[in-house]
Amino acid sequence: MDSSLIRNFCIIAHIDHGKSTLADRFLEVTGTVSGENMREQFMDSMELERERGITIKGKAVSMSYRYHGEGYLLNLIDTPGHVDFSYEVSRALAACEGAILVVDASQGIEAQTLANAYLALEHDLTLIPVVNKIDLPQAEPEAVAAELQQALGFSREEMLFVSAKDGKGVNELLEAVVERVPPPKGEQEAPLRALVFDSVYNSYKGIVAYIRVVDGQISSGEPMLLMSNSKVSEPPEVGIFTRVLSATKTLGTGQVGYVATGLKDVRECRVGETLTRARRPAEEPLPGYVALKSMVYAGIYPAQGEEYQALRTALERLQLNDAALIYEPESSPALGFGFRCGFLGLLHMDIVQERLEREYGLDIVATAPSVLYQVVLNDGSTIQVDSPSKMPDPNEFQEILEPWLSLTVVCPDTYIGGIMELMAGRRAQFKRMEYLQGAEAAESNGSGASQKRAARVVMEYDMPLAELLADFYNVLKSRTQGYASLDYLFAGYRSATLVKLDILLNHQAVDALSAIVHRDKAQQYGKALAEKLRGIIPRQLFEVPIQASIGNRIIARETVRALRKDVLAKCYGGDITRKRKLLEKQKEGKRRLKRFGAVEVPQEAFLALLKVDADQD
Repeated sequence: MDSSLIRNFCIIAHIDHGKSTLADRFLEVTGTVSGENMREQFMDSMELERERGITIKGKAVSMSYRYHGEGYLLNLIDTPGHVDFSYEVSRALAACEGAILVVDASQGIEAQTLANAYLALEHDLTLIPVVNKIDLPQAEPEAVAAELQQALGFSREEMLFVSAKDGKGVNELLEAVVERVPPPKGEQEAPLRALVFDSVYNSYKGIVAYIRVVDGQISSGEPMLLMSNSKVSEPPEVGIFTRVLSATKTLGTGQVGYVATGLKDVRECRVGETLTRARRPAEEPLPGYVALKSMVYAGIYPAQGEEYQALRTALERLQLNDAALIYEPESSPALGFGFRCGFLGLLHMDIVQERLEREYGLDIVATAPSVLYQVVLNDGSTIQVDSPSKMPDPNEFQEILEPWLSLTVVCPDTYIGGIMELMAGRRAQFKRMEYLQGAEAAESNGSGASQKRAARVVMEYDMPLAELLADFYNVLKSRTQGYASLDYLFAGYRSATLVKLDILLNHQAVDALSAIVHRDKAQQYGKALAEKLRGIIPRQLFEVPIQASIGNRIIARETVRALRKDVLAKCYGGDITRKRKLLEKQKEGKRRLKRFGAVEVPQEAFLALLKVDADQD
């Protein structure tokens, strides 16, 4: 196909601003999906996505569209909106020339709106600003348009106003895509170079790579070379994304499609890979993607030890579909053999756990999340510590560096005080605050009176990543009645006064319950966690002490009382010495149990670490 008739674009927005609904209207208007096959969130095929109402994985689809008598091929990639899945967005942007920036007419600009817009500009994409949901009674499109003008510099003339729900303005938006988004560049006669921007595993076809053809063309059955590892395979099928995967003979320059590689080893074809022809290979691979560093680490263990290999296989296949997930084997005295996994955030971690349980039928135990610290040893070398159990003794290192984030919070100005108070308790450092002037737009409220839309502010802070893990997002939403939105970027490492807090159950340290905390918060944190665990640890036949310690110093203690058995029930008479004998025997038995008895730690105990700081806010 002539590349001048191809348009590759994606939809970017904050979560719940209408990306998936707009994609549904595109599929209907172009006739890609017929009415009887249409359903809401059509491109969100994962059960978890439909259940939560969010996009987790970017999806691609090819649509035919006629404009001024010419037939165009529109390749759309729908992207996630949550900050934890920004890596999905960046990969989609690398496969496109344009992006539709969607903003909710009732909510206005949110934190992820700004982040995604700047990300698209970094990739030199053409942006089409769209104000969505103009059909809502509370919609204020003019005020939102003013916010877009101030925050991102769009002109009033280039903005489009649509309602993805009822289809108003969707045709005009498709015309704007054809007119404004440039056609893909590339050389049809050059050696093949195709970028893998996503992939899935299929039992029959092997690894199915989702590709963007940059130069040349790819045909089914022709030997193909993976440039990173020189692996050669003959793809039995290539095709494009329609309502289902549709096989074609070839994919030309600028097209987006898939290649069924036939490879079975998931390590052989990774996201960011460059495909070329084995008989006429390209000289240089494509740049690929910058690998993101994991922000959050947690241990994932099989509930049953014999499922260890099944968990390894599941993580391998999940990593193929989720390039931001990393893992390595580890073992714990309390939980056995498992894996230390790295995630982009708490939602990413939650989604991975759900997918392991639902898609692979695994029963897993996850430890509390932690961050990656840098520890400078006495000899000047630096080691990475992603688990409290790996922290060296205090006399072996000079300092600890912890990761910091650059936070952007967008909210109505009514909640400024509450947010500042929350940030002060989380060791955050204020940077700047800016009012969005679009809030000054007024409109009639139905009774003839004019009322102003609530002023909105953009607040920027620096904050330690560890503070974000302690249920920060839920507390932020609670303090702002759900109106605040949050985005963050990694801002480097800074020195901090941190200590390792150990939890001892029955005088035995439980590594999985240990934590690295700031020294000023250690006493308060240890006391709160011990109290939490007292209500979670099941009662035993012996007394179980719960202690929080820093080194050899106990800073907090709680006790789980023993279950009592009435051993005197059968003594309905007789000498008192008989009763004393039974009580002494019971006392000795409990002493022996306390010395040798094992304390069972339920999964809720690990989750308690997440909620300790939230209860203190």
